[in-house]
Amino acid sequence: MSILVSVRNLTRVFDVSKPWLNRLIERLPKALLTAVSDVSFDIPEQQVYALVGESGSGKSTIGKMVVGLLNPSDGLVEVEGIDLSRETDIDKVEAVRSDIQMIFQDPFASLNPRWKVRDIIAEPVAAKGGDTDGLAERLLEQVGLSALDAGKFPHEFSGGQRQRICIARALASEPKLIVCDEPTSALDVSVQAQVLNLMSDLKDEFGLTYLFISHDLTVVQHMADKIGVLYLGRLVEEADPDTLFTRPAHPYSQMLLAAAPKMDGFGREVPPPQGEIPDPINPPAGCAFNPRCPLAIDICRKERPELQQIEGARVACHRIEEALAAHRAVEPA
Repeated sequence: MSILVSVRNLTRVFDVSKPWLNRLIERLPKALLTAVSDVSFDIPEQQVYALVGESGSGKSTIGKMVVGLLNPSDGLVEVEGIDLSRETDIDKVEAVRSDIQMIFQDPFASLNPRWKVRDIIAEPVAAKGGDTDGLAERLLEQVGLSALDAGKFPHEFSGGQRQRICIARALASEPKLIVCDEPTSALDVSVQAQVLNLMSDLKDEFGLTYLFISHDLTVVQHMADKIGVLYLGRLVEEADPDTLFTRPAHPYSQMLLAAAPKMDGFGREVPPPQGEIPDPINPPAGCAFNPRCPLAIDICRKERPELQQIEGARVACHRIEEALAAHRAVEPA
């Protein structure tokens, strides 16, 4: 199976300093926020790769760099073998960009309120001079809406229907890769299930590849072929859903799974997650998770762990064996 997206040592740093004169008067150094730090992963064709983590972990920043909305500070993103931020052949860049679409978190904010749905869906094709006759109507029916909805405005639809319109727009240019940035977080649970089932069906029908960004572990468990767990801009664990949910190897992954709702978890007592995410402007030395980790020792506070292969997963932890033993000790019989 060929690799569609290859991310290597991806880093993004934002300058969040005060204006130059303020820094001069107050004698302050520049403030640099590292949103993504040395992240590497691959997405094979027609697979779903999910990124999960708490708010501020860098998920959306990675998504924006993959589609080309942000340029990396370091590292690279290759889609179909083309690095969009460095390739100088405009024709190659345009060809690859036409194969990429994005579905945003808030469907209403990403739809032009002055345009009819017909124009919104056909825009990616119309911008390239393609044939848009009947396109919106066909796509609306494919995402479970009526062809008659093409003549309506976005405010006439519910949240779930608007997200279906966004999916229809993403499909209009016949993309290979769709980056889904929290596509169901603004929807009710029942509507979430409908949209996720639709996305899964469309993936099979059109041979799509998804980069799926979410903070909801129950969503990615059923959608993803591979899951990457992010913490403070760093990839701390990568595994398939079965491995991650039955044998999480990183203490942070274990903390996320322990805090997630469970159907059979009524009456269970789970300690709440300890501490807060450190300041990304001044991250801790060594492993970024060490201030919150119950297993942290001196090496965790001094050396950043590298991702290493263990039993079908990649894990960045100095104390993998101890973390696995701790997980087995608290696992229900």
